[in-house]
Order: sequence, then C-alpha cells, then structure tokens
Amino acid sequence: MIIAAPSVNTCIIDNNQIYAYGLKKLLSIKDLCKQVTHFNNGSEAIAHLKDPGNTQNLPDIIFLDIIMPIMDGWEFMKEFEEIKSQLGKKISVYILSSSIDLHDIDRAKNIPSISDYIFKPVDVKQLQEIFKNLQGIARQ
Repeated sequence: MIIAAPSVNTCIIDNNQIYAYGLKKLLSIKDLCKQVTHFNNGSEAIAHLKDPGNTQNLPDIIFLDIIMPIMDGWEFMKEFEEIKSQLGKKISVYILSSSIDLHDIDRAKNIPSISDYIFKPVDVKQLQEIFKNLQGIARQ
C-alpha cells in the first residue's frame, strides 16, 4: 500500500505545457504531494529558489526536463549546485526527459545532486515509489 505524502512540495521545470499539466494532474489524482509549482525553464525556477520570500515554500522534489529554451536543465543544475547549500533544505532532483542519449544519461549520473534519470512518460508506479522513498527519507 502506498501512503500519500501530502506534505511534499513538488516542482516541475519543463517548457512542455501539456506534459507539465498531465504530470500535475497525475500527482493530484494519486495524492502524492501537497503542492505543485511549474516553471517553463530553469531561469524561472532559479529565480524562485533564490527569492527570500519563498524560503517556506521550497520544493522537496524537482522534476527537471533537460531540453528547454532560455535555461536548459544542465544550466539549471550548474546554478542549483552553486545555491543549494544556501537553501537550508535538501531538494531531490530527478531528470525527467524524453532524451535517450547515453551522453545525457552519463552526464546526469555524474552530478551528485541528481537522484535519477527518468524517461518520459513517467510510469505511475515509478512516481509512487519516488514519493514513498522521499517520505521515508523525511522520517529519518
């Protein structure tokens, strides 16, 4: 039995509006998180993370696409690595991409802040497992 993690704040960084909407709906239907914030690119997300007014509303988990305009997922991770120690909270980052390029997968594995590389479309059971594990970590 999967126990819902209603206290989890989730962030989706993806310029594909339709995919982001579908993922938000899925998270809501499965009652996996409390709140979902969506950004169209890494730059918007970094601005949100850096804003002192958002310290009480930082995500616990980020689903990050890598192919986006303005600031792609790799550029986001570079900035995120620089600011993560100032955020005051551990944030799990999952790459969520349609790219099957082995270079992208290897690159993600070499960034310690990335928890996993997941292919789109994400499987419901895989999402449930991610949130179950996240909830277990939060209890420790």
